[in-house]
Amino acid sequence: MRNKLKHLSGLIATLLLFSTASFAGGPPVPSIFSNPLAVTLITLMTLLVIVIGILANIVIGAAEIKLKKRKTENAGDKVAMTLLLLLASYTSLTAQDATTTEATVKKATDIGGMDASTFYLMVTVLFLELLIIIALLINIKSLLKKEKVNSGIQPVITAEEKANKLSWWDRVNKLRPVSQEAELDLGHEYDGIRELNNRLPPWWLYGFYATIVFAIVYLWRFEVSHTGPSSKQEYETSVAKAEIRVQEYLKKKGDAVDENTVTLLTGAEDIAAGKAIFMDPSKCPACHGADGGGNAVGPNLADDYWLYGGSVKDIFKTIKYGTSKGMRSWKDDLSAKQIAQLTSYIKTLKGTKPATPKAPDGELYKEEPAPATDSTAVDSKKVMIN
Repeated sequence: MRNKLKHLSGLIATLLLFSTASFAGGPPVPSIFSNPLAVTLITLMTLLVIVIGILANIVIGAAEIKLKKRKTENAGDKVAMTLLLLLASYTSLTAQDATTTEATVKKATDIGGMDASTFYLMVTVLFLELLIIIALLINIKSLLKKEKVNSGIQPVITAEEKANKLSWWDRVNKLRPVSQEAELDLGHEYDGIRELNNRLPPWWLYGFYATIVFAIVYLWRFEVSHTGPSSKQEYETSVAKAEIRVQEYLKKKGDAVDENTVTLLTGAEDIAAGKAIFMDPSKCPACHGADGGGNAVGPNLADDYWLYGGSVKDIFKTIKYGTSKGMRSWKDDLSAKQIAQLTSYIKTLKGTKPATPKAPDGELYKEEPAPATDSTAVDSKKVMIN
């Protein structure tokens, strides 16, 4: 058997040398041995093959029954043949890749500089070798256990002892063995199901105790001492924070304006934008005319009479919320900035001469006087006017 293993190891070593020769036989530029990852994987494969040979030798040496020896030999032969086939396919694949490198362009799907198929093949071989090592270790443990039982070092476990033996999970949950069921029986039985006085698992009890402590702390903080915010306060705080974020966003966007903060826009771009909104056929011209002179539906926007106020804030509010006399609200169609631009454009219509102006409607509105300025500024303004 040992000679057979030596022969098998020689075959594996020969195959590895043949694989090396195949790699060396290709073009020198795409040689796989120039890749550190490939060299590392090949080294690991070789080391694992040596480990498998050592463990297989231990299994064969520890086996005492001839039948088991034969099974182990057959298993060892199958393992060896699997490794040989994998290594052979790996060798042929690598050699084929080396011969076709000059005729094809390097693939984009590579891993660590290696072809993806070659990398996955190597990883598969390593994975199978690890599985074989684990299987051999399990066999060694089983054989050593049987050897201890046969030699008297470890007593034979009877069926009763096996039934009373608790697993690690049973020990964690502090369960009792089957032999003590009679002591735990409460005398309640239904459909063959008996009630036992088993304790609850410790993890369940400790979790339950933790919920009790949490409930006491929660009740004291939120219902007795009121040191923590209530759900209503948390809601109001979150809404306030959200409103602050909305206002910051609107400031960046230019829409942080309402009927209380709106001011007259005088920039040419804003007036042009307001005019474009006003001249949209689906908006203002239908009721006020294209020149703002009004018609049978809407009032004249070019005179000094206003139904709902003629200040910038009043006009903004009228456009935003609509009126009770049929004008709709535009707050869902226009942004705050667009309403401010439209308001500023409407203010420029004052004093213009529409083609067919409508008769004045509403109350006379007079502009508020401009705030007083220093005398030098007033004098310079008069000089410019004169």
